[in-house]
Amino acid sequence: MIPYPSWLNAGDNTWQLVAATLVGLMSIPGIAVLYAGLVQRKWAVNTMLMAFSAFSIVLVAWVLYEFKMSFGSPLHLGPGILNSAVGKPGTITSAGSEIGKAGIPLVSGTGAMPDFRFPQSTLAYFQFAFAAITPLLFLGSVIGRMNFKAWLLFVPLWSGIVYSVNAFLLWGGGWWAQAGALDYSGGYVIHLAAGTSGFVAAAVIGPRLARDRAKAVPNNLPMVAIGAGILWLGWNGFNGGDMYFGGQNAAAAVLNTNLATAVALLTWLLLDMFAGPQRKPTFLGAINGMIVGLVAITPAAGFVTGVGAILVGLIASVIVWLSWNKLGKLRFMQKVDDALGVVHTHGVAGLVGGLLVGLFADPAMAVYYNKDGSVFSVAGLFHGHAKQLLLQLGAAGTIIVWDALMTFVILRAIGLFVKLRAPDEVLEIGDLAVHDEEAYPSEEGLAVVGASEAKAAVVAEPTTRPVAEPAAEP
Repeated sequence: MIPYPSWLNAGDNTWQLVAATLVGLMSIPGIAVLYAGLVQRKWAVNTMLMAFSAFSIVLVAWVLYEFKMSFGSPLHLGPGILNSAVGKPGTITSAGSEIGKAGIPLVSGTGAMPDFRFPQSTLAYFQFAFAAITPLLFLGSVIGRMNFKAWLLFVPLWSGIVYSVNAFLLWGGGWWAQAGALDYSGGYVIHLAAGTSGFVAAAVIGPRLARDRAKAVPNNLPMVAIGAGILWLGWNGFNGGDMYFGGQNAAAAVLNTNLATAVALLTWLLLDMFAGPQRKPTFLGAINGMIVGLVAITPAAGFVTGVGAILVGLIASVIVWLSWNKLGKLRFMQKVDDALGVVHTHGVAGLVGGLLVGLFADPAMAVYYNKDGSVFSVAGLFHGHAKQLLLQLGAAGTIIVWDALMTFVILRAIGLFVKLRAPDEVLEIGDLAVHDEEAYPSEEGLAVVGASEAKAAVVAEPTTRPVAEPAAEP
């Protein structure tokens, strides 16, 4: 008797499950408490519930049909990119699917990856954690006004129609993967997608109440710090797990991730101190820099050296700081109420990081070793491969166009049946109106909840009361 088949490596399997859990923690509680602390007090419960519900919805959809769409056999919808844009839907609930050996998607146009040494259930859960965090990220664009029912409809539709196509194109052996475009861990598939879809969704749904938008002050900065810290360290699973083996490339990706993040945070902090509107260091500015560093290094983590990671953090932080403080102040940008600036910290940062792969990818960074002793690695423009930058541009353009178009279509379709934006009277009250709950219950809030419960009890009472029975005769 042996505890597991000969093809399974306990170390690789354990690392992938740990990495998947770290990525999952980035969503719940990471994003949930980060965003709940950033929003107004009256929207904290709504924000947390939207995060937890989306996480649950994506898991069910992922197991039933999305995993196969993202990492299965091509659907062959037509010529060109349509021939290899998305996989055939299918479930992975059978015994064979869960305990059988994971399949092998293409990593790039150079060939297939080494054999996986863990079951498909490990691969499916790891990739689910990536699929789940993406709608949670662009939740930050529509916080404080999106109808909760519309959110419950939007998440599975977007995840299946948009995310699965992104994942297949770049990770699952799709058209851009075969062409040689690179996205180490989701700079395009996740972050560029979140920024693009979030901005479009914010435009379609409409803005928050004017006074809420004018007084968008975080309600709990210590909660923001907890969420941000979970996000930062959880990213070790994000980038450290995305080459699927507990080897030297995973270690390099983890170090590069933290290095780029630290540089980006410090860069944003210094820019705020010496060029910002208030000329003061701010905690929220530091958090923005942190997120930019994490996002920008994501497509590059295992392809660049430590010097490349420093440059990615520095360049991305400067560009996104300018995007946030200059581009974001322009009139056409102000018309769209992207509540937490997701288009900047995820969209622009993901785009910049992906393009920097085309510049800084270093062939000395061995990703995989072949049986003949050779290695699989990639090179960018500064290492003699100018074509890589063009491939990165093409893949980014595809993600932007597809995600923007499909997000618009999905929301317009949902809007035919459900209002996308909650009524103004609901937006005035917030959590109590939507959920009958408050993150920090007040006496007024408890009175409102008590009144609604009393009203419900009265409505539930019978309209005619039974006549009391006469007393028994002695």
